[in-house]
Amino acid sequence: MTAYRLDVLSLAPDSFQSLNELGVIGRAFSTGIADLNLYNPRNFTKDSYHKVDDEPYGGGVGMVLKTEPFFEAFESIPALPKRRVLMMTPQGNKLTQNDLWRWAKEYEQLVFICGHYEGFDERIRTLADEEISLGDFILTGGELAAMTIINGVLRLLPGTIGSAESLVDESHADGLLEHPHYTRPEIFRGLNVPKVLLSGNHAAISTWRQEKREQRTKERRPDLYELWVAKEASNKTRIDLSGFTSVPFRIGNGYDIHRLVTDRPLIIGGVRLHHPEGLGLDGHSDADVLIHSLMDAMLGALSLGDIGKYFPPNDPQWKDANSLMLLEKVGCLIKEEGWKVVNIDSVVIAERPKLKPHIDAMRQNIADKLGIETSSVGVKATTNELLGAEGREEGISSHAVVLLEKT
Repeated sequence: MTAYRLDVLSLAPDSFQSLNELGVIGRAFSTGIADLNLYNPRNFTKDSYHKVDDEPYGGGVGMVLKTEPFFEAFESIPALPKRRVLMMTPQGNKLTQNDLWRWAKEYEQLVFICGHYEGFDERIRTLADEEISLGDFILTGGELAAMTIINGVLRLLPGTIGSAESLVDESHADGLLEHPHYTRPEIFRGLNVPKVLLSGNHAAISTWRQEKREQRTKERRPDLYELWVAKEASNKTRIDLSGFTSVPFRIGNGYDIHRLVTDRPLIIGGVRLHHPEGLGLDGHSDADVLIHSLMDAMLGALSLGDIGKYFPPNDPQWKDANSLMLLEKVGCLIKEEGWKVVNIDSVVIAERPKLKPHIDAMRQNIADKLGIETSSVGVKATTNELLGAEGREEGISSHAVVLLEKT
C-alpha cells in the first residue's frame, strides 16, 4: 500500500515532531501508512538573513509573509495525481468531520501552508485549493490547525484504527454527538450504569444509544440537532422508485434556428408576423422555429429521432408546409407510442419584431393542435442583446422543453 503523503510548509517545522508520539498516529508513520515531509520557507530565501516577511504595502501594523520563499518551497514538493492543498487561516471555512472523511477518501496527498505574523501576501493564496479554519479565533500560526487535520485524517485511513466500526458510531459521524459510555465497576460512588446496558438485549441497547445521541445533541449542540432533523426529514420525503418497471415520465429538449431572408413569410407559433425590414424565415416548410423546436423536443423525449426523419427537407410534399399541421402529426405519433404531453416550456430569441403581443395566440395554436390545455403551454420571448446571429438579425432561434407522461 502506498503511503498517504503529507507535506507541510511551516516556519516552525520542529513542532510537528510531536505527532510521532501520539499513539496510533505515531504508529501510522512508523508502519508506512502515512509519510510526513516538512519544508521551511526560510531554506528557500536568497538573502543572508533568511528573511521571509516584509512590511505591508500601504502601511499598517505587523509583517506580511513574502511570496518568493513560499512559492519556491511549494514548487519543490512532488505532486501526486490526487493532491489537495490546504491553507491554514482564520479566514477559511470551519473544519468539519465531513472534511476529514473527504480528504481521507478522495486524496492521496495533502499539502499544508502554515502562516505566521500578520498574514500571507495575498498572492500566496493562489496556491491553495481550500482555506481552512479551526474556528472563530486567532492563533500565532497555522501549525496547530495543520496538526489537528493530520490527526483527524490519519485516524480515518485503513490500518490506523483497529476497529473500523468505532469510526462509524463516534460523534459527528452522521451529524449527532456520541452516546454515553460506561465500563466497570457497575456502581461507582452511588452512580449506577444504566440497566439497559446490562440487559444483554442488543436491540434495546441500540435504541437507548440512539435516543441518548439525539438528546445529547439537542441539549449541547442545538445547531447540529436542527441540521440532523432537517436531513432526516429530507430522507423520509424521497420518492421510492424501486417498484417501477419503467419511468412514467420523459423529458425532451428541442432547438431550431433559421436565417432571416427577404421574400419569405415570418411565421412563429403559427402566427404570421411583420418584420420591420420585411424579412422572413428561410426553410423548406414555413420555417416556424418555435414549432420545429417543440416537435424535436417531443420526438427526442422518446428517442424517435428529429423532424428531418419524418418530414425530410428534400421531400416536395413538405414544401412550404404549415408547421402546425406537422405538429399535429407528431402529436398523433406520441399518442400512438402511449404517451401524452403534460407541459411545454419554450423560448424564442429574436431582436425584432416584438413577440409579446402574439404570445397568447401562439400558445392557443399549440394547445389546439396537441389537444391540451393552454395553461400547459409556456411560450416566452427574449432578445440576444445584439449578440450572435439573433442579435445581428441574421436569424431567429427557439428552445423548447417538453414533459411527457405514460398513458
